[in-house]
Amino acid sequence: NRLFVGTWNVGGKSPHDGLNLKDWLRSPSPSDVYVLGFQEIVPLNAGNVLGPEDSGPATKWLSLIRQALNGTNPRTNLSGAAGDDGSKNPTKPRYRLMVSKQMVGIFLCVWVRADLNEHISNLKVSCVGRGIMGYLGNKGSISISMTIYQTTFCFVCTHLASGEKEGDEVRRNSDVCEILKKTRFNNHSYGDSLSPETILDHDNIVWLGDLNYRLATTHVETCELLERNDWEALLEKDQLKLEQKAGRIFSGWEEGSIHFAPTYKYLIDSDYYVAQACKSKDKLRIPAWCDRILWKGEALKQQWYIRGESKFSDHRPVSSSFVVNVRAKESNVKKKLVKSSSSCRKPSSRFCPTKSSPSTILPGVAKIQAEELLVIPATAGPRLSFCRPVH
Repeated sequence: NRLFVGTWNVGGKSPHDGLNLKDWLRSPSPSDVYVLGFQEIVPLNAGNVLGPEDSGPATKWLSLIRQALNGTNPRTNLSGAAGDDGSKNPTKPRYRLMVSKQMVGIFLCVWVRADLNEHISNLKVSCVGRGIMGYLGNKGSISISMTIYQTTFCFVCTHLASGEKEGDEVRRNSDVCEILKKTRFNNHSYGDSLSPETILDHDNIVWLGDLNYRLATTHVETCELLERNDWEALLEKDQLKLEQKAGRIFSGWEEGSIHFAPTYKYLIDSDYYVAQACKSKDKLRIPAWCDRILWKGEALKQQWYIRGESKFSDHRPVSSSFVVNVRAKESNVKKKLVKSSSSCRKPSSRFCPTKSSPSTILPGVAKIQAEELLVIPATAGPRLSFCRPVH
């Protein structure tokens, strides 16, 4: 099986109808599963952080992804086969939305090949807020747990602490540790006792997102190395690699070789970094590889690790493709995989709906099982309406 993973900080901009995602999503061979994570799908202002969740941009992104994967024109879609883009086309879609989840500006969705849908079970979601006051959802993570045949996977989409001052990397390290500590996929349904409860319990894990690690170097030195396209020298200053090498974070995790330019921070609709055009020290941002994809697990073999060139945002999108080896079930066991959301009490059910904040899920597929509890201090006001992160 093939797995496509993509991450993109879209800078708080809602997509327009003509935005082309094919440059980001295209790969030499169609994938079986597409895991797509976004950051800042809405502006991170007080209204969006404290007020009702704005699901409008997420709906638009899903529509664009659906068109890219299942476009009715077989010459333009990614799969090479005609599909259903929401029109009256009778052809069945090749890819279906399995689950999606939003927490303020973080958005994660999983699309699967239609015929693989029945072999996916144990869908669960957990959100952890790490933003304002240490728990609001302007920063943090959305994690999706799932089982493909008999192999467990966890996809963690994160937006970590920002800033390029000395010591800000410690805050990002802390975010990672807290996400690993607080993410829980509680097992409430019968037969779920052996399913993973934490991120690290899974056979395979992919961590994607705007990790926000910067370069431990000066503006002048960075610009000189950028002009020479000397990524190797720049990467020696990369905070994520330095922290990982020192054993402070992501010990034992893998990341592919980076052979592309830093993905942040660009002028909108431009190939120029802000650092190359801005004279104000207050707004100066040293270019950095903020957008990353890491993984852990023996079943994952990376094929490539690249960035896209869309100028829509001040970040460039990043993607990676993996070959995945999964443990297949015996044919008679496969038939017992649950396809209905109404069989929560049956021993064969792998899905159990629970009360959680709304998620977008393929019709006919059972609701995700989410553990999204938030303990809010009495002084913090009413319970928030967006995906409630674990505190």
